Amino acid sequence: MGADVARLALVSSAPARVLIAEDEALIRLDLKEMLEEEGYEVVAEVGDGQQAVDRAMELSPDLVILDIQMPVLDGLSAAEQIASARIAPVIVLTAFSQRELVERARDAGAMAYLVKPFSKNDLVPAIEVARGRFAEMAALDGEVRTLEERLAARQAVEKAKGRLMAERGLTEADAFRWLQRTAMNERTSMRALAERILTDGVPAEADPA
Repeated sequence: MGADVARLALVSSAPARVLIAEDEALIRLDLKEMLEEEGYEVVAEVGDGQQAVDRAMELSPDLVILDIQMPVLDGLSAAEQIASARIAPVIVLTAFSQRELVERARDAGAMAYLVKPFSKNDLVPAIEVARGRFAEMAALDGEVRTLEERLAARQAVEKAKGRLMAERGLTEADAFRWLQRTAMNERTSMRALAERILTDGVPAEADPA
């Protein structure tokens, strides 16, 4: 997974390459215009979930935006395939805001969730959150080998980040960076450090750099 982290670092200063999957042409056009106005590069536009999976595997975009309700393969199933292959972070779009769909989108591997209609003020922060979380997961996944270890590591780190945010007033990104930096300095894994924080508490020096 080190290559994934390096790739994310390389593209961080370049325009993010985005794949859009939306079966309604007008919404697809509006979304493309919003993205391009904000400096993102739209590398593909498709109208069904299967095309989204195929094009994502072919193009390796930096981000995939999926509508939930699409023909052939729905957006949640497409999100699950793209996320499980760790191709790119996924943002899911839907006209519905039911809690069940939010949870299903998260379980499918979506990094962010937007309810239509949305504006650039909603879209851009969601993109940056999704990319940041994907980078975190790529860095964390590099420490472990099995799916079971990966899930346990993610859970421990998420809980430890929460404690750092609550007790030290760190942002989510700063909390993750502190865990990553401290684990490297101590020559330990982020999971081991996170579990120590959950057991022994947050160390006094846990402040942002």
